[in-house]
Amino acid sequence: MVEWGKARTAASVALLSILVQTAQAHEHHMDKIEEGHAISDDPIDSILWTHILIQVLAWGILFPTGMVLGIIRSKWHVPVQTTGSVLAVIGYFLGHKHKGRQFAPNIHSKFVPAIMLMLIVQVALGVYLKLHLERGINGKIRRYVVVGHGVIGKALPIVTWVQFLFGGITAMGFCRADHTGQCLAHFIMGSAFIAYGILLTILLLVGQLWIRRTGRSQEFFDSLVIAAWGCVNTFTEHRWGGPWAHNDLQHTSMGIVWWCAGLVGIWLSRKRDGRPKRNLIPGIVILLTGYAMSAHPQSLPLSTMVHSVFGYTLMAAGLTRIIEIAFVLRDRNATSDDGSDPNSFQYLTPFLLYASGFLFMGATEEQMQLLSDANVTHVSYVLILYSIAFLLFLFVNMLLHLYAVHAWGENIKSDAEAPRANGHFPNGHARTNSRIRDAEEFELEGLITDDEDGDAETPVEGKARRPLAA
Repeated sequence: MVEWGKARTAASVALLSILVQTAQAHEHHMDKIEEGHAISDDPIDSILWTHILIQVLAWGILFPTGMVLGIIRSKWHVPVQTTGSVLAVIGYFLGHKHKGRQFAPNIHSKFVPAIMLMLIVQVALGVYLKLHLERGINGKIRRYVVVGHGVIGKALPIVTWVQFLFGGITAMGFCRADHTGQCLAHFIMGSAFIAYGILLTILLLVGQLWIRRTGRSQEFFDSLVIAAWGCVNTFTEHRWGGPWAHNDLQHTSMGIVWWCAGLVGIWLSRKRDGRPKRNLIPGIVILLTGYAMSAHPQSLPLSTMVHSVFGYTLMAAGLTRIIEIAFVLRDRNATSDDGSDPNSFQYLTPFLLYASGFLFMGATEEQMQLLSDANVTHVSYVLILYSIAFLLFLFVNMLLHLYAVHAWGENIKSDAEAPRANGHFPNGHARTNSRIRDAEEFELEGLITDDEDGDAETPVEGKARRPLAA
């Protein structure tokens, strides 16, 4: 077993050397690129399309799925991640063998060595953990290897998202020269809305116990981020000391209202006795931001319409958040004690944030000009972006369902349903919420591989499988 592991590690190092040499030896033909352009007029060939599809499958679907399987210590974690790694390497070489469209030096290709290095390090750490080397120095460093393996695994989806954006920008030759600034604004802010939607989905489906344990309301964290982001926008949207551009004042004032409202939201997130309390400030901020963006002046009619729909969608997200807290939950954290059965209305806010993010990322100047020249209507374009938002929302829900089913099992609600007085069961013992206890034991579960649970109890039908404590 040890010799096999050493061979796997050596193979990983050799693979890294091959990838580096291939990247260095690859010639970027640019003889067909006109001066002042980032790409040639040639179409994307079948090899490059295959590269795109394989990398989307490997990095966008298999790796996130494998990450969740690793967290729940499923036996399918290694096969899924191995398949993803093989496909990622195949896609890497295809990306260097394509013909057709040519590309000038770009951020997508420059970022490849970093993300491939992360993958190889992740594979090497996984192989090391699989060997169960726990004696001598290995016993001391194993803890840090477990942490590193978990951190890199959870960082890969974020890095992958960035690389996908770089790939799309590179394929179309966008975001160069004077367009760089507005591209950054659209893609960073759009990604932030999507990330916020994903976080709200996680908290909605599997995060209620964590919120309860923090002793703070969800709006405390939302308002804290809003206030911090507002401070950044206040001082970065305008080049101070220079003339004010036509949109500088609107962007700066938006930053000011964010940090002002964020401070209010932080203050209102606690009751007089210090207990957490829900409030409507984050929803109001989202609604105001959507209102401002819906009236954002644009140079093209198509861009004006897309920005308007984006603003309306964001306003709807803020409005549904307000309705959820005030009328659906009535200031409670969730509809049930454990938060495992959310109201159907609660899914609206996260999804509308997904849609808002894609609409904003899809509304850059170059994208709008390209679509306007092709006579694409804003209705068709908005429906396509909404479709993409639906697919991502579905994928996130599927991953969270996979996590919840295997981590928590079928919830036994006897704790919540049993009659009790003053927090005690009829037998006189103090009531202890089993799911809170499970959550505490599950806190470090992401740091433990599926190899360390050999002594775990065999799950009994009808009972939740309880992860080992670190």
